[in-house]
Amino acid sequence: MTDPDIRTSDIHTPDTSPEAATAWTRRLAAYRSPIPARSLFELAVTVFPFIALFALSWAALAISPWLSVALSLANAAFVVRLFMIQHDCGHGAFFRSRRVNDWVGRVIGIATLTPYDVWRRNHATHHATTGNLDQRGVGDIPTMTVAEYKAKPPMGRILYRLLRHPVVLFGVAPVYSFFIQSRLPVGQMKSGARFWVSALATDAALLVLLGTLVILGGLPVLVFVYLPMMLLAASVGMWLFYVQHQFEDTSWDGNGAWSVQEAALHGSSHYVLPPVLRWITANIGVHHVHHLASRIPFYRLPEVLRDHPALSGVHRIGLRESLGCARLALWCERDRRLVSFREARRQRISTGPAQT
Repeated sequence: MTDPDIRTSDIHTPDTSPEAATAWTRRLAAYRSPIPARSLFELAVTVFPFIALFALSWAALAISPWLSVALSLANAAFVVRLFMIQHDCGHGAFFRSRRVNDWVGRVIGIATLTPYDVWRRNHATHHATTGNLDQRGVGDIPTMTVAEYKAKPPMGRILYRLLRHPVVLFGVAPVYSFFIQSRLPVGQMKSGARFWVSALATDAALLVLLGTLVILGGLPVLVFVYLPMMLLAASVGMWLFYVQHQFEDTSWDGNGAWSVQEAALHGSSHYVLPPVLRWITANIGVHHVHHLASRIPFYRLPEVLRDHPALSGVHRIGLRESLGCARLALWCERDRRLVSFREARRQRISTGPAQT
């Protein structure tokens, strides 16, 4: 079933007209209503296995710390899924009540090391500015254009290359983001007390939780049960966020040419994962649809693809193909695609935007 006001060609070619945006908004609004029983079910099948695996990992310490680590790493899947539920709560998509969304999100934020109110604000900025070259810096992966990179002094280039190295992006950066940066809302000093309360309350709850674990089980519980799952979950989360917007045919524009609908549809990928990984990641791979209509609960995103087959074919990236995205680092304004450092070096790309 397709909307007569939405042409298949609109899916594959840029169309920033108000008519197209209105048509998409009208069509996708039909999927925005959460189903309370389904939301409670999804929460239950995530929370209870998470608790059970944590308990098993703890009990396994009596047998072997490596068995405990293995179970902890498996539990990272449920940490990722908890974060996705928190994500939907932040968009007001998981429950009908904003109050329920917020408090469920805040409680989950303790398990995911993420102050809910701070994250929700930054993530809303991400949705409002994604793909905008003139509004980079909040809730996105640092990305330079080729011209900007070439204009940097040698040390600036070295630092950017280091920042974009996979070991840093998916190893160091997740640790910094979740374990350090999230502890204080630095950079939001003037945003109001609410965000400091969110961060400090989350930190206080974490101290109580981790202190209790140490009192009851000692440091091995932290080292072998808690840390492995959190480190892996953080890296997986960073990878997912990366692939959702850092792919070759993504879309970046300056203020004059940028539009939120264009950026949503063409600057977000459709990450096609095997069924088990789709379940673990709560369909977040259907990211272009999520950016078009962020109030759609994650469990209804497959409905959208089923009812609108044209959307299923937009910017599809498979699991194996996605690995190649890790080498992309610079936005080429001339070719309108992300390129690697090697490609940028080989091409004689002008330092200004493409001429049209």
